[in-house]
Parts: sequence; structure tokens; C-alpha cells
Amino acid sequence: MSAATLPAVVEELLSEMEAAVRESARIPDEHLLSLKFVFGSSAIQALDLVDRQSITLISSPSGRRVYQVLGSSGKTYTCLASCHYCSCPAFAFSVLQKSDSLLCKHLLAVYLSQVMRTCQQLSVSDKQLTDILLMEKKQEA
Repeated sequence: MSAATLPAVVEELLSEMEAAVRESARIPDEHLLSLKFVFGSSAIQALDLVDRQSITLISSPSGRRVYQVLGSSGKTYTCLASCHYCSCPAFAFSVLQKSDSLLCKHLLAVYLSQVMRTCQQLSVSDKQLTDILLMEKKQEA
């Protein structure tokens, strides 16, 4: 699924969910319960972001790929699935600083949108992608 690895239990759960979606176009309740067990309330919030089609994969001709997630607050966050990174404050605090969580809701929503094949897609030039990332950096400062 991604270059950097998530804990095995998460990789396995996402893999099983992907197989279920391929077979029946839905995620079984037991997988949803497992998701809630592993991620707590972030699972519900991430599923809500997926339902609202808040995730966009932005790709460029050079093969660079970033995800933008329109958060529930209306702010857009940049996620890098290849290294499990999100620009939101919750990721910096709960995931990196305190190690309370494996992922923030935005990054989980990215993985769930990949599994459910509901991710919106946008192709841009390499320069446009660079501008998007630089704009994100300015907003953080």
C-alpha cells in the first residue's frame, strides 16, 4: 500500500478491507468495528471525511503524489501517504509529540479513500504541485 510501513495490524486491516470492497463494494461491519477499536473516534471522523469526498489525490508528471484533505473545520491539510505525514496540528501533537495515536483522521481518511476507491483525482504540472506545497508551507508559518 505504501513505501513506509504502518504497524502490521493496520496494514492487515486495510488489506482485508480492500479485498472486501473488491468483492462486495462495501466494508463489512466487523472491519468497521476493528477500525473503531484501533483508531477510536478518529475512525468515525475519517469515514465521515471519506463520505463527504474530502480527499483529493494530486499527481504530477514526475510521479510526485500528495493528498489534500478538506478537514471538518474547512481547512485543507496536505498528507503524504508514502511517509505517513499530515500537516494538521493533531498529527504533530498526538502522533509525533505524544505518540498517543498511530494516525490523524486526515491520514486515516486518505488510506480509507484508497481502499474504497473514492479518492478524487487531480493532475497538475510539476510547477503547480510545487506551488501547492509552498502555499501549504506559508500557511503553516
